[in-house]
Amino acid sequence: MSEESWHEARLIPTSGINGAQEQERRATSALLAVLSIVPDYSRSLLGKLGAPAGGLTSFIEVPFELDGSRVYPDGLIRIKGRAGRQWTALVEVKTGKNVLETTQLENYLDVARAEGFDALITISNEIPPTPGQHPTAVDKRKLRKVVMHHLPWSVVLSTAIMQKEHRGVSDPEQAWILGELIRYLEHERSGALDLDDMGSNWVSVRESVLAGTLKANDKAAPEVTSRFDALLRYAGLRLGQQLGTDVNQVLTRAEIADPSIRTTELVKSLASEGVMAGAIRIPHVVGDIVVTADVRAGKLQCHVDVDAPREGRALTRVNWLLRQLKHAPDDTRIEVFVARSRASTAAELLIHARENPKMLVLDPQKEIKSFRVACSAKAGTKRGRGRGAFIDSVIDLVDDFYGEVLQHLKAWSAAPPKLRQVEEPPELPASLSSTGLSSQDGPEPPDPV
Repeated sequence: MSEESWHEARLIPTSGINGAQEQERRATSALLAVLSIVPDYSRSLLGKLGAPAGGLTSFIEVPFELDGSRVYPDGLIRIKGRAGRQWTALVEVKTGKNVLETTQLENYLDVARAEGFDALITISNEIPPTPGQHPTAVDKRKLRKVVMHHLPWSVVLSTAIMQKEHRGVSDPEQAWILGELIRYLEHERSGALDLDDMGSNWVSVRESVLAGTLKANDKAAPEVTSRFDALLRYAGLRLGQQLGTDVNQVLTRAEIADPSIRTTELVKSLASEGVMAGAIRIPHVVGDIVVTADVRAGKLQCHVDVDAPREGRALTRVNWLLRQLKHAPDDTRIEVFVARSRASTAAELLIHARENPKMLVLDPQKEIKSFRVACSAKAGTKRGRGRGAFIDSVIDLVDDFYGEVLQHLKAWSAAPPKLRQVEEPPELPASLSSTGLSSQDGPEPPDPV
């Protein structure tokens, strides 16, 4: 890359950023420059979108003719893969609170189809409630030959951090450049914002829940439930950055195929019980983190279900769990579930269970099948970020629950079977030996010839 091009895409934010267009232009230049220079990062970010591994070149604001006028997508990416395969995608970028526009995206889809390009990639601070869902609706007929992908800035940043800090970059200079991109995106003037708002309907929906007047067909409720799912994804991304692994929201196949199913169920739950719930999955841990927001009670909860050992007495199984909760807060709640029962049979705070584990064993004759370990916190009420905000209260509880509880829990595994030690029988005096034949005797020696 030439020195002039590098200065065009310089990564350090300055006070010279004027207006949204200039901010978006600099963010596009920075990202595309690093994708061209750091192949480890480009493969990590674009591979999930179907891009092949290969040499990547990028361009900024390439003009195209469309219906007698010119359109200018923010960028273009071209990758030359093996066997002459070529993959090309247009890029449209929004920063700050700017949102993607349907008309603009449909124009770019028309350009991509006419040029034989493979995809349109959009990047903004919008986080769809489910993976693979695009935040902007377009005419589906325009997606017959061109695929449209969306990357939230939070995904762009978290992928960069995971690549540099956990997966590694093969070249030291490329690692430094990737670090500069991270520094840029984390700067407040870059326009790559965190999830910082529960939406314009948060206050009205919350008040309706508190009053018990929210209906399942309320038009404002889907925005709030979608923001809640986006918040779960965002909390997972933040946690994944620290752990160096992919942390994903747990969804059924039906919900992934049709996101409206998930939205409908969340709205029903919010209207009837004042509750929104979802789960995130972390590889190699004992269970999913289930996050429950009780808007009516102003309470948050994170819990994990843990299978009990399959052997030993009831009290032995309880002690097995308590030994793993040395670092957990005293107000951690433990519930016990026994065989052939759906409801918990005992529940106690950890501070009391430590003093007397028998409090969790109401009937020693019943087999304990599983435990539920839960931590609670007060739910914030503000729609934005900062002290007293709903978003921060959820993120803090998820991080604390993993750090103080979940990362210390290990699944039970049976001890391997041991070989039986066979002792040599003592030698008996000849006078005590039996003269009768037995199945335990060896074959008779042959008669001497």
